Amino acid sequence: MDKMILSKIEFFGRHGLLSEENRLGQKYVVDVDLYLDLSPAGVADDLELTINYADLYEVIKKIVEGPPVALVEALAENIASALLDSYSRISEVTIRVTKPNPPVAIYFSGFAVEIRRERLQKRGI
Repeated sequence: MDKMILSKIEFFGRHGLLSEENRLGQKYVVDVDLYLDLSPAGVADDLELTINYADLYEVIKKIVEGPPVALVEALAENIASALLDSYSRISEVTIRVTKPNPPVAIYFSGFAVEIRRERLQKRGI
């Protein structure tokens, strides 16, 4: 299976358990791996046979910059569901959401979650 990769897309969102996170907001970095057959687009050199990166960006942006959720796990889950629901060509997704500057009193370069989801019919459901 082929993979389309969107790396280190930055957004501003207001997610988190702390009221300051919701009020002030913070940067989120999203990485997306999409598993799909890219050969028809590659052979034909035709955008209609693949997924437009700009369209993917808009789907992800709407979620990350949209209504707040408490957990980055929920944010990742919402992105995965939206992409699988919106694009039938995608058989599986891997989503990584990173909070590079979480409001905690320790030093580290960020907190992230990564989830991998596939179409329900692929799991026999």
